[in-house]
Amino acid sequence: MLGAALLVTGCSSSDGGGGSDDRGDAGAGITQQPKDKAPFWVNPDGTAAREVAELEKSGKKQDAEQIRKIAEQPVAEWVGPDNPEGQTRGFTEAADKAGRTALLVLYNIPHRDCGQYSQGGAADGDAYRDWLDGVAAGIGDRPALVVLEPDALLHLVDGCTPEQFHEERYNLLKGAVTKLKSLKNTKVYLDAGNAGWQNPDQIFEPLNRAGIAQADGFSVNVSNFYSTEDSIAYGKQLSAKVGGKHFVIDTSRNGKGPYSDGKPDERWCNPPGRSLGETPTTKTADPLVDAYLWVKRPGESDGECKGGPKAGEWWADYALKLAKATG
Repeated sequence: MLGAALLVTGCSSSDGGGGSDDRGDAGAGITQQPKDKAPFWVNPDGTAAREVAELEKSGKKQDAEQIRKIAEQPVAEWVGPDNPEGQTRGFTEAADKAGRTALLVLYNIPHRDCGQYSQGGAADGDAYRDWLDGVAAGIGDRPALVVLEPDALLHLVDGCTPEQFHEERYNLLKGAVTKLKSLKNTKVYLDAGNAGWQNPDQIFEPLNRAGIAQADGFSVNVSNFYSTEDSIAYGKQLSAKVGGKHFVIDTSRNGKGPYSDGKPDERWCNPPGRSLGETPTTKTADPLVDAYLWVKRPGESDGECKGGPKAGEWWADYALKLAKATG
């Protein structure tokens, strides 16, 4: 049984957002990053961008500039349960219009997070397939990079998800990979845990069963804090066991590495003293690493621990501390 400290658990916002027609500019003057460095879309009306605008409006210029460190970077859009077609169409149309790739996270697997802070997900397998159909219809032929179901495989391996749901989950994940890879310009990365697992022998066979052969690769360190160096080492070990697949790393909050104090099973949840990591880019330190991404949205809570709000909700004080701790 693996400790909860190794799990993602408190992931990110899954309430989605509207389509491009109802998304304006927050007024913070947010622009896209240079395409050759970070080809992913920066949402000019993201939560952090709205926070920047509010801080500037209230005269808190220094705090606004700190939060701008988050707002000006491409962060993932977590597709919510309602109107998936409208959400993904809005995100991908806006990204395509800007000449960028939409970065999406699908986090709606049935029995999600097995009753912990980010519990929820589709009611059953059929509901998930219907939801996924909407996601795919909304993406269409527009460019997208999808991180598929953080925690879903880990919770099969660590015993958190009851045995009776395992076979269905493998089928749903494999079906999701097939569906998404049928789209013209969509890349898919199955979530594969983090460096806290140390030995990838526990996860490589589940990845095979979930369709990694057809996917573009896997993701590591989603919503976690392990260093980029350790994440690369873990990813390369795992890659060697799944046909040399490439991977992406969530660097959103790993600037100071993992938290080592407090209760071991709560170290992953809103740890103090952390900082933003490497900004999103496709220019990485290893040819097997396709990108550093901000999959977890910096400033959103991991869950109701250490004074934080519900998982996925914006926590202004924590966001400011992350930004201030970053050089």
